[in-house]
Amino acid sequence: MRPFQYVRPDGLDHASLRLREGARSIAGGTNLLDLMKLDVETPSELVDINRLPLGGIEEAGERLRLGALVSNSACAADPRIRRDYPVLARAILAGATFQLRNKATTGGNLCQRTRCYYFYNIDQPCNKREPGSGCAAIGGFNRIHAILGASDSCIATYPGDMAVALYALDAAVEIAGADGSKREVSVRDFHRLPGDTPEKDNVLEPGEIITGVMLPAPAAGKQLYRKVRERSSYAFALVSIAAMVRMEGGRIASAALAFGGLAHKPWHDPRIDALLSGAEPSDALFDRAADLLLENARGQGANDFKIPLARRALKATLHEATGDNA
Repeated sequence: MRPFQYVRPDGLDHASLRLREGARSIAGGTNLLDLMKLDVETPSELVDINRLPLGGIEEAGERLRLGALVSNSACAADPRIRRDYPVLARAILAGATFQLRNKATTGGNLCQRTRCYYFYNIDQPCNKREPGSGCAAIGGFNRIHAILGASDSCIATYPGDMAVALYALDAAVEIAGADGSKREVSVRDFHRLPGDTPEKDNVLEPGEIITGVMLPAPAAGKQLYRKVRERSSYAFALVSIAAMVRMEGGRIASAALAFGGLAHKPWHDPRIDALLSGAEPSDALFDRAADLLLENARGQGANDFKIPLARRALKATLHEATGDNA
């Protein structure tokens, strides 16, 4: 690990100013410190934001606000989350170890970087780590890589679980800027697809800090999180699905689905939600939903299996969510 300066800011404005000048923020550090040890990231200054007033889970009208520094463990254990947003609790508990969940934070989880083998290996070309150097995963070992939304510059996937649930919930991300400005961005617009600039993971501008996440008013219906991985614990998803489905009179009154392990960001296709809403559940309907999800899917060789796997996982999730056993 290379030498760096360590700063404890005396307020949000001070932290934002240091970030605008090139420093990196650190809270739990569960991802950043690993990257620094491998020289993947080499910040000259770290700004410790743990003393800023960004914790707590509190009601905000009909919504529920998660402070950016709320740990994953505290979020998953909160009675309101378990009762009203079980898909979020289940997604968090499906990821990492107890120790990591105790340190990982809401804001940091959203900003975690890909686990692509080539991104982590500084001896290999990687456009995300070094723009313009190439993508060794294309034509390389790409078993865990993207089948949707990739580009000729990058086929990495977003590795997290929490954000997949937040996409299904249609949560919003609170962001503060160095000039005192505040904005709220739909979580579905927070992460970016790689395009020609895969080094940009999200829409944060220099100096901006996530201050919280707003969960919408609780919704009726069944909430599920399904994660398919290569071993039963402590592995990143090959395919994951967060599903919120409400049934009425034998029909799907509403549906919201999001997918992990398939793209550079958690994947949400509103056409699938629209197709399912108002329809009577059936195997044929779920096949059509899978057709929409995978119509532009493209394997890279070692990850071709993800295409049929995603279809099977989606159909199994929908059968469970609707109670249709066909």
